[in-house]
Amino acid sequence: MAEKLSGEFVFDPEFGQNPYATYAALREKGPVHAVRSHTGRDDFLVVDYEHGRAALADPRLAKDFRHGAASPQRRGDTDDNGDTATSSPLLDRNLLNSDPPDHTRLRRLLSRAFTPRRIESLRPRIQEIADGLVDGMAGRGHADLLDEYAFPLPIVVICELLGIPAEDREDFRVWSTTLVSATLTEEDARRRVAANQDIRAYFAGIIAARRAEPRDDMVSALVSARDERELLSEPELIAALTLLLIAGHETTVNLIGNGALALLTHPGQLRLLRERPELLPSAVEEFLRYEGPVERATLRFAAEDMEIDGVTVPRGSVVHVALGAADRDPRAFGDPDVLDITRGDNHHLAFGHGVHFCLGAHLARLEGRIAFETLLRRLPGLRLACPPSELSWRGNGTIIRGLRSLPVSF
Repeated sequence: MAEKLSGEFVFDPEFGQNPYATYAALREKGPVHAVRSHTGRDDFLVVDYEHGRAALADPRLAKDFRHGAASPQRRGDTDDNGDTATSSPLLDRNLLNSDPPDHTRLRRLLSRAFTPRRIESLRPRIQEIADGLVDGMAGRGHADLLDEYAFPLPIVVICELLGIPAEDREDFRVWSTTLVSATLTEEDARRRVAANQDIRAYFAGIIAARRAEPRDDMVSALVSARDERELLSEPELIAALTLLLIAGHETTVNLIGNGALALLTHPGQLRLLRERPELLPSAVEEFLRYEGPVERATLRFAAEDMEIDGVTVPRGSVVHVALGAADRDPRAFGDPDVLDITRGDNHHLAFGHGVHFCLGAHLARLEGRIAFETLLRRLPGLRLACPPSELSWRGNGTIIRGLRSLPVSF
């Protein structure tokens, strides 16, 4: 195994601007690396495709963080339900942080809202939202594509799917951004605690309102599943709603933003897509591979002593799968650092793999295709309004890979 790394490298601004060079250098030394975390324990980082894909589906790598040696429960920071008082509802017992049979139960329940037929039925409304957002930009000739298009499109869609009132969407955007951001300062921690408390209180209020007066929306359906059929607990209900809201738009925001940047910095590919719009589905898959919205998979914990490519991973260790590294592995993809919207058999890991494959992948793909088709059709001459070197990324220690802004003109 290569020399032990300090986990601080993920906070380096240079790494944030281009993590792929670092991942490539690590991959040359080996697929698995020990990383000294802020807790003083060794985490393990997987940076190749073969072992990364296998790790994502390995039942020995648990999602329930009670298996972690430094888990909140072992520190006494949680209640009996596993819910953290001051962190994020994303750390509660939800789809991302559970294993079978709990994961099977929760996924079966939530997947009813994400069937291919149900998602396809949303196409006209998604198109209407995309056109309305472009209408708001088109007359000016310039915009922040992230703030005015990539952010609002998926958050409107997921809020309408859940049944969240339009006037509350901006609050959710603020809470979501806070909860997925790295906690680097005391002020960051304070904002995170406040966002956590606010989102819990909000959903508790929405749940109470739907109990009193059910509607034809997903919140009402989940409340019914909780109260009438006892398919999930009250903490699981709040955690499920929080996860659906945040995961339901964060990935698509970054798919649109990252994909738009990739196109605008590859004029040949942009021209090809304009000339051959039938390539749009493969283009979206290539955006997901080339500059995926999630840089590292959510945490996994070794439920037993194990080995990955000969590297000993002790029980309780945290294992990080670098999706961005796996999807640029030259042993899995020809010319991996080249954007190629004609790429066939694009078996990327942007949505994960195994039983935790992203529940909302169908929705993200549909939103992405509509978003890019609408931009190319409605905004001819779309181009960056600043040098790419002036753009900044908002990952900085988190699993998210996304831009802070994307100024364009047209």
